[in-house]
Amino acid sequence: MPFPFWTFGCIYGATSVAFGAFGAHGLKKRIADPARIASWNTAAHYQLIHSGVLLLTSAVAPKNTLAAGLLVAGMTMFSGSIYLLVLDPQRFKALGPITPLGGLCLIGGWAALAFGKRIPFPR
Repeated sequence: MPFPFWTFGCIYGATSVAFGAFGAHGLKKRIADPARIASWNTAAHYQLIHSGVLLLTSAVAPKNTLAAGLLVAGMTMFSGSIYLLVLDPQRFKALGPITPLGGLCLIGGWAALAFGKRIPFPR
């Protein structure tokens, strides 16, 4: 059975909407710093975009597991570390270096899509 990238895309998409809503409504009750709230919104935005890309990848290029795996790892590390750093920067300060690694994974996912097996388009 292939790895369930479609399921991951759906779950990450749903949670990005939930986290975005929390950032727009509930987070402002806990955090007053607009820069931290902006960081939260960036994490939710990137997670939502890459969830869609993961869904498209799993539907159109299901054998490109490198791209899909990099997208999952990138969303987890990039958005996940930002969420935790926004919620409690002191407790999770060790995760700071994880954020750019997640960004590199997202870039790698896009590159793996670009240079992976070509998708034939009807002419």
